Amino acid sequence: MASDLELDHTREAIRLRFARGHRVNYLRDFIYGAIDGAVTTFAIVAGVAGARLPAVVVLLLGSANLVADGFAMAASNYSGTKAERDDYKRVLDLEHRHIELVPDGEREEIRQIFAAKGFVGGDLERIVDLISGDPMLWAKTMAVEEYGLAPTQRSPALAALGTFVAFMLCGIVPLVSYLAAGGFATCVAATSATFFCVGAIKSRWSPSPWWQSGLETLLVGMSAAAIAFAIGYGLRVVFNIAPT
Repeated sequence: MASDLELDHTREAIRLRFARGHRVNYLRDFIYGAIDGAVTTFAIVAGVAGARLPAVVVLLLGSANLVADGFAMAASNYSGTKAERDDYKRVLDLEHRHIELVPDGEREEIRQIFAAKGFVGGDLERIVDLISGDPMLWAKTMAVEEYGLAPTQRSPALAALGTFVAFMLCGIVPLVSYLAAGGFATCVAATSATFFCVGAIKSRWSPSPWWQSGLETLLVGMSAAAIAFAIGYGLRVVFNIAPT
């Protein structure tokens, strides 16, 4: 492992890696869609099962939710991600105007930002000169350091696609397991396994062990389903709905 790490940190390997630029991560979008897809569809199944309504109700409500809610989540994620990109562009334009109109003030901002990081004297002034010598670098530095914006911009289309695909893949599990495999118990087992697998996969990018991440995701998902089941059962009792 040490030799592989050393090979990855040779001058040429570092140059090639930096030349490729930042790899944009869409993990959040996939996990978000996967958990919500399984939760919302399972919540429908659990609610219908709690009320003891016909299986056709699960088919109708579950299918409608799977497509409509999946699309709505993807569209919302697209709009939100696009808003982040637009805000980043707005800040860059704003900083370019500030650099043009009040360059001395913008230089002082750079100076104070890096002074707060521990740079002093000649080192600090060299950093200020280097950054302020490139207007684009100057504006990007201010966007990150002053406004706290992420320098790597994600694609709204890919973010939306990741959410939609994950929602459909995981959201269909409760529906199919309930209708095709014969019953709510099978649905509970299949959906629980889905929650656990999503959490275990998420641990690949987390310091938490796979089993802990899996159990946390399982707890969150099954809690939502339990609430839906309780509501369905409670409504059946309140309105005296006869089991079918």
